[in-house]
Amino acid sequence: MKTLHLAPLLLSSALLAACASNKPADTAPQVASTVIAPPATAAEAAPAADPAQAAAPATQAPEGAPPTAAEQDFSAIYNPVADPTLPPPAEGAPPSYDPWEKWNRKVHAFNNVVDRGVAKPLATAYVKVVPRPVRNGVHNFFDNLGQPLTVVNSLLQGKPGEAWDAFGRFLINTTAGVGGVFDVATRDQVPNTSEDFGQTLGVWGWRQSRYVELPLFGPRTVRDTFGLVGDAPFSPVQRIENDKVRIFTQGLQLVDVRTQLMAIDSMREGALDEYALFRDGWLQRRNYQISDEGERNRRKGKASDDLPAYLRDEDDNPTVPMDAMPTPNMFPGGG
Repeated sequence: MKTLHLAPLLLSSALLAACASNKPADTAPQVASTVIAPPATAAEAAPAADPAQAAAPATQAPEGAPPTAAEQDFSAIYNPVADPTLPPPAEGAPPSYDPWEKWNRKVHAFNNVVDRGVAKPLATAYVKVVPRPVRNGVHNFFDNLGQPLTVVNSLLQGKPGEAWDAFGRFLINTTAGVGGVFDVATRDQVPNTSEDFGQTLGVWGWRQSRYVELPLFGPRTVRDTFGLVGDAPFSPVQRIENDKVRIFTQGLQLVDVRTQLMAIDSMREGALDEYALFRDGWLQRRNYQISDEGERNRRKGKASDDLPAYLRDEDDNPTVPMDAMPTPNMFPGGG
């Protein structure tokens, strides 16, 4: 009898075990699968726990191939969405206005040929041959020559404080700094700002302007192209009557400008679309300059280490100024 009672018990246990094995996975099996799953399965399971985190990578990386290190710095540009890590003028910047893109890409290709064949080798040789203190003196000299232009445009923009700072820098560096070779004004904590007529036109209301890349001059907008013409009368270099001296000075300024741009060469070379990276970064930085966000942060003592490199005003990221291009004397008899 004991054997007869034991048999049904064993049969019931077997049936229960079979039912359990056919039952859909519940909480316990899910835990087990999380522990023993291969890396790919675990990565897929993690975003499901937090939908907000799952959506984040899609808004921080460009479409297509994975972003390079350079493009991660420009992720806010490639994706026109609000980025709370950027200053207000840049966080929701509109897409680049580039209806002439087909032509601009051709000019960009031409500029790259000139840059890689002439400008960059000259700048590289300049860095190797000329000691850093001398290069700093050259850069300070040309920066000081641009201060009168900043004075005029600051006044036109209704910024008397910046105009006074620029005038003070020019006065101090021209006298105590031996013609601007030594930057005594920075040592005296006089703010260094840079204003041009293109920025003035932007402050006056011409904010949206189509992008255009000029041969040799590089990135601009139509507004900033008109700004070049407005800046020309305030160029001390253009008023040098001796052609040899003027052209040598302009050539030296071009080499100095290209030397300042060497810091971003690695970012350009690592881009999937170098033209779009160059254009969008330049436009966003230009909008940031016109908004004066950087200058307000400096006056408030705010650090800019949390900003992308292309938005930091203290990092040299210049464009070719009008007076740096070797041209015939525009103001004969005016020197």
